[in-house]
Amino acid sequence: MSVDHRPAPPRAPAGRGSAALLRPLVLRVHFWGGVLVGPFLLLAALTGFAYTLMPSLEPVVYRDELTVSASDAQVPLADQVRAGTDAMPGTRLRSVRPGPTPADTTQVIADDPALPDSYHRTAFVDPHTGDLRGVLETYGSGEAMPLRAWVDQLHRTLHLGEPGRLYTELAASWLWVLVLAGLTLWVGLVRRRRRERASALLVPRTRGGRRARLLSWHAVVGLWAAAGLLFLSATGLTWSTYAGENIGALRAQLSWETPEPGTALPGTGAHAGHDGHGGAPMPPVATSPASFDVAARTAADLGLDGLIEITPGEEPSAATTVRQIDRTWPEEHDAIAVDPDTGQVVDVVRFADWPLAAKLATYGIDAHMGYLFGVANQVVLAVLALGLACVVVWGYVLWWRRGPGRRPGHVPADGVLRSLPRGLLAAVVVVTIAVGVAVPLLGASLLAFLLLETLLDRRRVRETAEADQNA
Repeated sequence: MSVDHRPAPPRAPAGRGSAALLRPLVLRVHFWGGVLVGPFLLLAALTGFAYTLMPSLEPVVYRDELTVSASDAQVPLADQVRAGTDAMPGTRLRSVRPGPTPADTTQVIADDPALPDSYHRTAFVDPHTGDLRGVLETYGSGEAMPLRAWVDQLHRTLHLGEPGRLYTELAASWLWVLVLAGLTLWVGLVRRRRRERASALLVPRTRGGRRARLLSWHAVVGLWAAAGLLFLSATGLTWSTYAGENIGALRAQLSWETPEPGTALPGTGAHAGHDGHGGAPMPPVATSPASFDVAARTAADLGLDGLIEITPGEEPSAATTVRQIDRTWPEEHDAIAVDPDTGQVVDVVRFADWPLAAKLATYGIDAHMGYLFGVANQVVLAVLALGLACVVVWGYVLWWRRGPGRRPGHVPADGVLRSLPRGLLAAVVVVTIAVGVAVPLLGASLLAFLLLETLLDRRRVRETAEADQNA
């Protein structure tokens, strides 16, 4: 008579709901995600922390280019533009940012075919004398100075170019999963320790064994940082290669894109675009420096004050665009299109009229970059970055101290996946596929996780059966 050593189909204990059945799977996702993606999260956290220092360092390092002695004297903006463009031969004028205060220089920004995409050549001109203060390479829509641009690329790509963007996308894709998995485990811990005071699970332990204290710090710091980390994950994905493309397509389909003023001059029917870089030397823009004075006066009359950017049309049939670019709270993003010759207003787009989703996206991106609330914003980001770095390191220490095999506990004898009822397992697969479509790198890595767990489950079942036979 043979004995069947195969494990019986798993049955859920009485009173166990879906949350209890899913806990081993959540634990494994938290474990494998932390172990495999931890290095990317640590890099993102440390480079992100370095980036939070840049808004404070930049005005100090580039003081000579950014600031001047305040004076009542004022050189026409046209002369400032000429001084800037003369200092950058072989480039094409892109835009002009007049100094918002008497102590700020005017920035004349140009496209240079010798520079990579998103990089510009910027001349800094004294608005009171017309003297050139310097010429630097700047980066992105925020016109980051060379130091901030270098740190930005370190955080974004590790200076590996487009392939390097995958590291940040993988980190941002997994961060929200790890945070939610950690919160789920913490909630389960609260339910099991109902007799303890709630505050005991909100404050790191200072007593008990070394591992218990470390686990407490890992959990509690992760708990307090959870909301901020979820925000960083969501906003970080907007810059990613694959998930970012999906987010952009969704925004376009739902009409959540940032509104832009129409630049077609009356009677022309044309609409100018801004293509940025080209492979050949760039022709000058089809506008005169004097048009910048016209656009600036018109913008002032309509209440567009503070930090503004004036962008000329690339063709005679295109209007000049003036937009507010103050990214601190309360944000100012009103924009107008102006006839460069007559000063006639062609179109007006007020920030108050933006779709709510476009406003929220702008707020989110600016808060992620530390602009929205100034120094307070940067301090919060720095604390979040250091907190994430500590949580990752503590997680690795906990994993290393677990000993041989270094597996998380609470793995059912029949395996994590085999222990799930078929309906719940099907739901897990469907959710994984849906997430994979929206966030491809996460989906690919989750699929790899499911395959790995399947193999491990089969090995555990085989080892259990062999142990029973040898017993």
